[in-house]
Formats: sequence, C-alpha cells, structure tokens
Amino acid sequence: MIKRINFVFVLIIILLLSACSKLPIETNMSEEVADFSFTNEHEESVSLDDLKGDWWIADFVFTNCTTVCLPMTSNMTALQNKMDDQDVSVQLVSFSVDPDYDTPEVLKEYGESYEADFDTWDFLTGYDFETIKKLSIKSFRSLVKEPEYGDDQVTHGTLFYLVNPDGEIVKSYDGQNAENMDDILEDLKKLKDKDML
Repeated sequence: MIKRINFVFVLIIILLLSACSKLPIETNMSEEVADFSFTNEHEESVSLDDLKGDWWIADFVFTNCTTVCLPMTSNMTALQNKMDDQDVSVQLVSFSVDPDYDTPEVLKEYGESYEADFDTWDFLTGYDFETIKKLSIKSFRSLVKEPEYGDDQVTHGTLFYLVNPDGEIVKSYDGQNAENMDDILEDLKKLKDKDML
C-alpha cells in the first residue's frame, strides 16, 4: 500500500513538472542552434549569445533571389507589421545564403526596400558559404545548395523558425504562405499571455 502511495505521489510530481514546462503552443521541432557570431546590415556583430534570453524568428534568404525570397521577405515584413499592431515583439533574423554578394551594404539596401525595422530585424552575413550551409543543414535541418554552373540562384529552404530563449528551434512555419504569418502571431500571443515572451 505504501509503495502504491509513493508511486502515485511521484507520478503527480512528474505530471506537475511537465505541465509547468509545457509550451502553450504546438511544436514540431526540437533542435539546438549552433553557436555563431555574424555581421548585420550595420556591420555590427550579432551572435547566438546576443539572442539568447529572448524568442526570435529566423529564415534564410538572399538578395539576388528571383523566386522564393520575394514572398518570404514580404511575409516577414507583414509579420513585423502585425507584431507592431499587436504589441508583440521578437527579434527577426534573416541569414543570407549568398554571403559573397550580400555585404552589409547590400543587405541594408535590401532591408530598406522591404521597410524593415532594423531595431528588431537583423540581416546577417560575414561568413563563407560553407559556414551558412552547415548552420542551415545541421541546426535548422534545411537544405542549402550551391548554384548550378552558370547560375547565381542558391537553393535553400523556405521555412520560418521560432527559436526559444535557450537557442532551441521549437517550431517551423511555411515562410511562403502569407496566412502562416497569422499562425506565427497567434503562437507569439499565446507565449505572451503566459508571460513567456
């Protein structure tokens, strides 16, 4: 009888602890972001340590992209504006997958063309192609592939990623789908309502 009471007590404690740590949103990923220190559009250093302690959203784009980056960056702008309207604030981070071309100056002009708020949206470069390819594949589980011979278009994933304050990716969203910006906003509002944001 005592063993049964102890078992029930331990089970209750485990359930309480798991309930306390559970996020108020559905998740579909659990990957640690590898350590990095890159350069933003203002030639300032932005590292994983700088982002830790806060929630942030990441994507992978490049300024010469003629296909998927156009809706992705437009959607990130829409998300930025929706967050402003709802008084929800997280950092946005766009990693360039064409760092040889995408200098800080080029990224600044690109961000300005999309009305990026540089206080909350960093465009990162300052690494070689292999570095960003490795980060994208190993941490974000997203393909990055060099352009074909005679082409300048990098193949890369189109997801947006929600990263928690510990640097763990907890959820991905289709970055080309404008409707998903509302889903991201709803998730951020749920986190805010639980004082997790």
